[in-house]
Amino acid sequence: MSGGRRSYDYVIVGAGPAGCVLANRLSADADTEVLLLEAGEPDEKREIGIPAAFSELFQSGVDWNYHTDPQSELHDRELYWPRGKTLGGSSSINAMIYIRGQPVDYDHWAELGNEGWGYEDVLPYFMRAEDNERGPSDYHAISGPRNVADLQSRNELSEAFVEAGQAVGLPRNGDFNAGDQEGVGFYQVTQEDGRRHSAADAYLKPVLDRPNLTAVTGARVTRVRFDGQEAVGVAYARDDDDGTSSTVDAAEEVILSAGAINSPQLLLCSGVGPADHLAEHDITVVEDLSGVGRNLQDHLQAGVGYECEKSITLDDADSLWNLLKFLVRQRGPLTSNVGEAGGFATVSENADTPDVQFHFAPAHFIEHGFENPEGHGFSLSVLQLRPESRGRITLRSADPFDEPSIEPRYLSEGNDLEVLLAGIKLVRDIMQADPFDEYRGEELLPGSDVQSDEALIEHIRETAETLYHPVGTCKMGDDDMAVVDDRLRVRGLDGLRVVDASVMPTITSGNTDAPTTMIAEKAADFIRNEV
Repeated sequence: MSGGRRSYDYVIVGAGPAGCVLANRLSADADTEVLLLEAGEPDEKREIGIPAAFSELFQSGVDWNYHTDPQSELHDRELYWPRGKTLGGSSSINAMIYIRGQPVDYDHWAELGNEGWGYEDVLPYFMRAEDNERGPSDYHAISGPRNVADLQSRNELSEAFVEAGQAVGLPRNGDFNAGDQEGVGFYQVTQEDGRRHSAADAYLKPVLDRPNLTAVTGARVTRVRFDGQEAVGVAYARDDDDGTSSTVDAAEEVILSAGAINSPQLLLCSGVGPADHLAEHDITVVEDLSGVGRNLQDHLQAGVGYECEKSITLDDADSLWNLLKFLVRQRGPLTSNVGEAGGFATVSENADTPDVQFHFAPAHFIEHGFENPEGHGFSLSVLQLRPESRGRITLRSADPFDEPSIEPRYLSEGNDLEVLLAGIKLVRDIMQADPFDEYRGEELLPGSDVQSDEALIEHIRETAETLYHPVGTCKMGDDDMAVVDDRLRVRGLDGLRVVDASVMPTITSGNTDAPTTMIAEKAADFIRNEV
């Protein structure tokens, strides 16, 4: 394909959770030619398959390694944002937590004018995607491509966390995906036989032998090509061609599944976005869409950490003995996703459903794992589920190889800070509960001397980090800021669709991998039904 031009029916940009789903579902029609272009390399790094090693993938060759602009509410810190740059995208480097969100999330999408996106509408697509090892129920299925499992080996500290949550009045919840999130419990994970089960494992690799599906890695798409208002293909550069540009045609559609950062960047570089912003970079306007790159939302987390009095944590999970247990029996601490347990609670008087989420780790996890102290420890973080703050993705230049400006504007609106503060207080109550007495050592973060609201707020501003859930930058809807309609077609243009987390009008209540997979499953039906 290098240097030449060939026509496909569908050209999909990005082999993350959404792109892998689309490649599978669209190529199921033998008469449909599908091309999947992925900027990253194949998912061959050993650490991808080892659940507990996910943070070792951060700032590696399979990570876009983004950083935000300085955040004024976080002491002008530039926050690190890992995003997957390999087959499977972020599903190949994440913590594998399977959370769908709350029914009200999707009912709200429908209330915003997105027909067919209410909870009862999307539930069948969650179930279509899932092969849940617990078996079928009203909320779960066993025939989908993506394996969903309980952890093979739970750490006893995670058991203590669940007991501690109950001790402070939170109910035990055995299934966060059965309509009611309230309570504490163990997360299900996208694993199979103790190993990561990414979107590439589930959807792409089983069908790569289809003659009508072509998947190309190391192919960085640089722009969408237009004939008037119709998308007719893309231009891309191959890593192995010294950046030589190639083009490919799309007879039916170009589908952007490059994620909440790269999809809006690619639209902007292609002349689709706010006309004034495009003019700043001398980019010819194809379609003036003011919402491209706007509406950025993310989950910001802050936490506490303790020394552990017993040598039972994951901090020595990579020993030779544990590696042998993993390789031979698919058991032991290396099967852990680190964030083994967690839960949801309501801390605001005006919230009708949980507004914070916890992630418990039987290990140190400070600054993405980069600043972990020596010795054994455990940690608990909290995030606000539905932040009011809105940010944006903008171009630094017209060069698609330049990193875009990422401006999440954390804690800039509404009661975001107040909710996070209340969450931190609840986290501390849980960690001080009796079930942790035999394990709890010194409080390392923020430290036992940090007690006042002012001091805890300072702790949040100094240490809060992303939980890796950027969404919303090509939101669906029918208002002036909407980028796509409720069938995910880019407004004002033909032959162009966006299918990934960027289309969410509001962020879902929890981890975003499962909702992104659902979105792609639903989009595949849209596309096939329009042919």
